[in-house]
Amino acid sequence: MQHIALFGTSADPPTAAHQEILVWLSHHFDGVAVWASDNPFKSHQTPLEHRMRMLSLMIQAIDPPRQTIQLFPDLSSPRAVVTVERARAHWKQAEFTLVIGSDLVPQLPRWYRVEDLLRQVKLLVVPRPGFQLETADLETVKQMGARVAIADLMGLPISSTRFRETHASGVLTPPIEEYIHREKLYTCQDAAPKSLLPSGHSPSSKSG
Repeated sequence: MQHIALFGTSADPPTAAHQEILVWLSHHFDGVAVWASDNPFKSHQTPLEHRMRMLSLMIQAIDPPRQTIQLFPDLSSPRAVVTVERARAHWKQAEFTLVIGSDLVPQLPRWYRVEDLLRQVKLLVVPRPGFQLETADLETVKQMGARVAIADLMGLPISSTRFRETHASGVLTPPIEEYIHREKLYTCQDAAPKSLLPSGHSPSSKSG
């Protein structure tokens, strides 16, 4: 039986932190399904079509290539349970693990048909800098039926939100930076860049 990681993200825009997570997942699962989607709890600045294209560029920039990481636009839905139902139709014999950041754990009880969702997938939580994973939140989702594991990976201290606010340098892979400037996607794109990465970190097109 295949073990598939489901990695959906608002990707507004996808960052070097997203790329790092994908590479890590590729070492732990038979396949990594990626898509961009609209999060009902967030507002989005960039149309979904652009965000999906940027994710594609990010995956293509992984060096050496990871053939198990693939973009699946058809999985995109604001409702995670709908995405999982589509995944189950695509992979008839597979076990699914839904990958989420630690910042989303407190939201889970409010997700659409969350009990149905948790019956169909395992849950892998990726710790994010600045978002403490609270025991009480984990216990709440476990009581709802979640089978939870915590990734032994701490994401880079960068985020899509901070990029949109500051246009920080060293946050995006070069192909995505070029795409953003070419398509003029973010109002902050001409602002003076500020680095958000600690010294010693410099994302590039090479990962893993």
